[in-house]
Amino acid sequence: MKRVTFLFVLFFSLTIAAQQGGMWIPSLLKGMNEQEMKQLGSNLTAKDIYDVNTSSLKDAIVHFNGGCTAEVISPNGLLLTNHHCGFSQIQSHSTLENDYIKNGFWAKSYADELPNEGLYVDFIVRIEDVTQQVLLGVSDAMPEREKQSKINSNSNAVEKATKKEAWQKTKIKAFYKGNRYFLFVYERYEDIRLVGAPPASIGKFGSDTDNWVWPRHTGDFSMFRIYASKDNKPAKYSFDNVPFKPKHFLPISIKGIKEGDFTLVFGFPGRTNEYLPAVAVEQIIQKINPSNIAIREAALQVIDKAMKEDDKIRIQYASKQARIANYWKKWIGENLGLEKTNAIDKKKDFEKLFLQKVNKKGLLEKYGNLLPQFNVLYKEIEPIAVKRSNFLEVFIRNNELMQLMFRMYQLESSLNRGDTYFIQTKKNVLSRAKKLFKNYNALVDKGVFNAIMPLYTKSADASIYDKTGFTSFEDTVQMLTGTPQEIISKINSDAAYQYAKPYFEEFYSTLNPSFFALNDKINNLQKLYIKAQMEVLPNERYFPDANSTLRVTYGQVKGYAPKDGVYYYPISHLEGVMEKYIPGDYEFDVPQKLQDLYASKNYGKYADENGKMPVCFLGTNHTTGGNSGSPAIDANGNLIGLNFDRVWEGTMSDIYYDPEICRNIMVDIRYVLFIIDKYAGANRLINEMKIID
Repeated sequence: MKRVTFLFVLFFSLTIAAQQGGMWIPSLLKGMNEQEMKQLGSNLTAKDIYDVNTSSLKDAIVHFNGGCTAEVISPNGLLLTNHHCGFSQIQSHSTLENDYIKNGFWAKSYADELPNEGLYVDFIVRIEDVTQQVLLGVSDAMPEREKQSKINSNSNAVEKATKKEAWQKTKIKAFYKGNRYFLFVYERYEDIRLVGAPPASIGKFGSDTDNWVWPRHTGDFSMFRIYASKDNKPAKYSFDNVPFKPKHFLPISIKGIKEGDFTLVFGFPGRTNEYLPAVAVEQIIQKINPSNIAIREAALQVIDKAMKEDDKIRIQYASKQARIANYWKKWIGENLGLEKTNAIDKKKDFEKLFLQKVNKKGLLEKYGNLLPQFNVLYKEIEPIAVKRSNFLEVFIRNNELMQLMFRMYQLESSLNRGDTYFIQTKKNVLSRAKKLFKNYNALVDKGVFNAIMPLYTKSADASIYDKTGFTSFEDTVQMLTGTPQEIISKINSDAAYQYAKPYFEEFYSTLNPSFFALNDKINNLQKLYIKAQMEVLPNERYFPDANSTLRVTYGQVKGYAPKDGVYYYPISHLEGVMEKYIPGDYEFDVPQKLQDLYASKNYGKYADENGKMPVCFLGTNHTTGGNSGSPAIDANGNLIGLNFDRVWEGTMSDIYYDPEICRNIMVDIRYVLFIIDKYAGANRLINEMKIID
């Protein structure tokens, strides 16, 4: 009996450990990670996931346009990613006559697939640990500027010496705040064409109300295709390019999922800060997040109202509204989760343990002052960090005229570096202005200005909108015509620029330098803090923070209990779409054809064993921004879903992962196929996939 009890406790503890979260480097899965995956139900080996010599899962995963993830799902380069990841491309092809946002888009042939200027995907060829080479000759005694110069010099030498094909690229990224460095060899494909997308009433169903929450009923997917030269190499867009032939594509399983099934999410998570001290988390919860939430909330009230009143504005601002709303709601959920899990107290408990271990190992002189130094530095940086963050929200992220004026300030500053640099900067500014004015409405932007500027300064003069010469792209071109001196003179005579310039001068002369001077000290301390943790607590597991590099996170399909007396089941169904249906509503309208398919239960082979149509499901995978579009892969390497979100209470996983409430949200692949097949009738796409019944 004692032996049985011991084995049960051992198994239980191993299972819990295997669900602790983490974003692991795919080239380093051999060993503990491989064992943990098996404990969770995986049949995959480390070589199945990442291998340099033979095809592996990594060869089907791409970094989509530098911000999302996508996966290859056919031998003809067909890509699957989120609807919101492809939204700007869908929007760019939409007009009032051909509203692909509202009606969806499905190319009927290769010839109908739409090219997208500037869109690209990156495949990772291999990953190498180059820590020793990068840190060669670097010592702790060096001044920070000299140290970084040496690291940069070493990194350049390593990249230059790396063996690769002519069309391949390299980059070196820091891990563990600069304690380790990895080299990535990658291939970039730049002819990426839009293949298909459901209407926003499916791809964005629930919109802002449902964003970050469960249960979800969103078919958040879109489809693209990689095109290559005739020898399958990367190439700029050309009519002569052909569909790309991948080393590996993901087979698709429609067997279905249940609670407890293994899930692996493979992608490019953007940024996390899991090793922050308690004082930093406290500052985020109490100071930075609340002020930024208030600014975005004020902007959204103006934009939402305008979008509901005018279809043209709805199309123009759809992508911008989604971007602003996304982090507004994320920050709210992040605060709720950090407070619910007592993250600050748990960080403080860990810090007590850390100091005990430091003392026990006789390392007080080396590491004993780390936490007091954090307290001093975060107290000093707090007012600067809050003001700087608010500046970015007001002048860069939420108001377009101010954003354009910021570019004009950069243009004026570039004149100090000579006429050649000025001309190149002007070209870049005009390119950005062209994109801005394509979807610009001065009345909406003025409303945003009136709403958010008082949250930063008492001097909010909206009359600049009636006086500025920057009212259209054509007017902007005229403003930037002439000699460099004439252009700068015209800019400085503009009412909007005269209003904004003092704030930009303060930002560059005082705010930014003060912030980075202190932030550099904090980052150096954070690097030492992570090194110290690994030294005094060597048996803990340390995954590196996300930094937009390829990672693996594994877990299981699992529900959760967000509050007392409430438990969320991990799978949602089409019934939930119809329960939320509000005719004509911006967020909850349902296309008539989808209503008809539901009424007739015409689900084909995509229904579950109870005849219901699954839509989304939950997992314990540790994800963040950048994992949007990442494949959810089953125990055998088959595609079962598409990652697109996290639950609201678990958005704090960027700072503190808690396996009790942190859940990622995925579209069930059966719903994706059902929409492609039964709703869109795009059988040519179904036919090129490998579907396992």
